[in-house]
Amino acid sequence: MTMVMIMVIHFPSGELSMQTIQASEFKARCLAIMDQVAESGEVIVVTKNGKPVAELHPYAGENRSSPFGLHPGLRIQGDIMSPLATDDWEALA
Repeated sequence: MTMVMIMVIHFPSGELSMQTIQASEFKARCLAIMDQVAESGEVIVVTKNGKPVAELHPYAGENRSSPFGLHPGLRIQGDIMSPLATDDWEALA
């Protein structure tokens, strides 16, 4: 027989508590904070004027081999920089 115990912590706001840091302090200690997050696995919320603006968490994904995070199977063909002709715009409408 296996017994599992689950602890649930309820916060009045309904959210889990995360460590927060002011943007000015984050700016001053950025590299050290990044090392701390990578080592501990904790999430840190960066605030500006008391409001959350960013969340720093350990990287969990893989490096993408394609540029700009595009799907690896996606291929751009043709000239994507030149303006469309008038007839092409009408076809899109």
